[in-house]
Amino acid sequence: MLNIVLHEPEIPGNTGTIGRTCVATGSRLHLIEPLGFQINDKTLKRAGLDYWPALDVTIYSSFEDFLNRNPQLQKPDVHLYMSTTKAHHLYTEVSYGPDDYIMFGKESAGIPEEILVNYEDTCVRIPMNADIRSLNLSNAASIVLYEALRQQDFAGMQHDGQLHRLHWDHS
Repeated sequence: MLNIVLHEPEIPGNTGTIGRTCVATGSRLHLIEPLGFQINDKTLKRAGLDYWPALDVTIYSSFEDFLNRNPQLQKPDVHLYMSTTKAHHLYTEVSYGPDDYIMFGKESAGIPEEILVNYEDTCVRIPMNADIRSLNLSNAASIVLYEALRQQDFAGMQHDGQLHRLHWDHS
């Protein structure tokens, strides 16, 4: 199961939207404190809709707490990718494993350089115009998560859709 990690997220609507995306994709959400909101914030719940109770979410007191409580990160086949505008590699240039972690930083500052410096090889970036500082956090998380899922052929996910009231015309 893929893992989305938010380091000190500040905007409850972004976290709620990412939580909803995690439920839709069967991914886990990891939140590293301090959070810029209360976990019961109405904006967080509104963005997550009625999916929030189905979310597999864990909250950590610090990055060190996150590392200590996820010993699987020590396995050679599990990676912790850092999504950052400072990366050398594009998010499409790496091979994501089914149990990998993808971390995103807070909206105002990203992932602290004190953390990034230890993960140079697993830092990834989303290309964008040079005059833009960053993408919206929930959009960035969706972009990278869906690339990881695409690489795994969307395993376990619904691949076809159905109309609700009408039927497709197959003539």
